[in-house]
Amino acid sequence: MKILITGGCGFVGSNIAFFLKKKLKNTQIYSLDTLIRKGSKSNKNRLEKIKIYNYKIDIADNGKLKKLKKFDLVIDCCAEPAIEASKKDPDRVFNTNLIGTYNILKKCLKDKSNLIFLSSSRVYSINNLKNLFKNKNFKKPIKRKKIINETFPTSEASSLYGFTKLASEKLIKEFFFKTNLRYIINRFGVIAGPWQFGKQDQGFVPLWLANHFFKKKLNYIGYGGHGNQVRDIIHIDDVCEIILIQIKSFKKINNDTFNIGGGVKNSISLVELTNICKKLTGNNIFFGKKPKTSIFDVPYYISDNRKVLKFYNWKPLKSVDQILKDIYLWLINNKQVWKYFK
Repeated sequence: MKILITGGCGFVGSNIAFFLKKKLKNTQIYSLDTLIRKGSKSNKNRLEKIKIYNYKIDIADNGKLKKLKKFDLVIDCCAEPAIEASKKDPDRVFNTNLIGTYNILKKCLKDKSNLIFLSSSRVYSINNLKNLFKNKNFKKPIKRKKIINETFPTSEASSLYGFTKLASEKLIKEFFFKTNLRYIINRFGVIAGPWQFGKQDQGFVPLWLANHFFKKKLNYIGYGGHGNQVRDIIHIDDVCEIILIQIKSFKKINNDTFNIGGGVKNSISLVELTNICKKLTGNNIFFGKKPKTSIFDVPYYISDNRKVLKFYNWKPLKSVDQILKDIYLWLINNKQVWKYFK
């Protein structure tokens, strides 16, 4: 089997590539990545050591993309994932996240390739997520009783990023309709782990820990600046495991959409994240408060994993504490990555 991982030198794509290389015999794995993101060249070098070749091609360049060899499976991890990039560089977001998907789908149909598409929890409508907590000032911790399943509303605004991921999902269904090809769409929440070069609006978990590690200040942004926003977090190893299970089950389970995240047990507020980082590093850093936030920001998201559990008998195994511990050990043992956080 030949597998192409788009965005293969990014955090998620490179980890999936490493994992599948180890777990799947008689399988050739290739990466496609422009190498423009922070840390992507480091990941490329790591992949080359285990004989995974990267095509330095922009997914929006259909002319180059269609000249590639045939693949049995495409795992599409390629995206401009930062929400704020929707405002700063909308053309790039649109071209990478939607035109890129369009080009990949044309190649899939031509080559008869199956597809696993990594979508996002950000396809869900911002107002509906905000309205889960009407008239709340967020001064106190949020009760975590609400979980988001695959039927949660998507019809209202969700950011340009969210739109491009949702539109890509629709494109997949249109392209694969009435064909013998198979697809799976995974709507992931917050993914975290080693080799993630995080920033404020994307990959905040390693950023939080790294700022404690290097004694740099942080801010609680939005919703009064109290740090009570909640997200669920899933370890990259658990992401890799469900992708492997899906590949092995493709003939039986396909053409469906799944919410996949840490769930209630792996949900955490920024204040709780701060406390874990303090404990791990022994450092107490300065926190500023910025009461207002981007219109795209939401105060709460926890994935409902019941569907993916039912279909695959899968659930995340690694706790939030383990996620932070693994990132901490990665920082300690890889001094060459410090330059990305200092």
